[in-house]
Amino acid sequence: MPVKIPTDKISNSVFSELEVYEPPGFLFVDHIAIAVCAGDLENQVRMYQQIGFRELHREEIGGRDQVREVLLQIGESPNLIQLVEPLSADSPVQKQIDRNGGRGGLAHVGFRVKSAQAAFEFFKAKNFNIIDSAPRPGSRGTTVFFLHPKSHDDSAFGVLYEVVEDPSAE
Repeated sequence: MPVKIPTDKISNSVFSELEVYEPPGFLFVDHIAIAVCAGDLENQVRMYQQIGFRELHREEIGGRDQVREVLLQIGESPNLIQLVEPLSADSPVQKQIDRNGGRGGLAHVGFRVKSAQAAFEFFKAKNFNIIDSAPRPGSRGTTVFFLHPKSHDDSAFGVLYEVVEDPSAE
């Protein structure tokens, strides 16, 4: 919903008011997702454990995602590493690995929000290129949607972003 902000402190301005939409309410970086090649997930988990990470969650996700994920945490930080391994050739993660010459690497960055629906409406109102038609169930009981790397006509992010609402974190 637009909020009117008076601009009377801007001298000689041609604008009497600016319309600003409520920002999406990013709280913090929820996770950094790393794509790993099929069959390499357990080796990657062991490597992260050797440097002090601990496994918090493991799940196979079907549907359009087709991945096996492991969430790792260092210390008490809310910022996680998400390792994602494709379960099929149709997985978007496998397609990304293929585009990357058969190598894994950065898959996306996840931002935590209080309300995925409010954030979705913000990005939609601002004409961002949203991959999902609506927020949807994610892993570990979250609600998520993705912003395309070619996110906007004005300027692209160049990175896939996931917006994450975690109702259990309230």
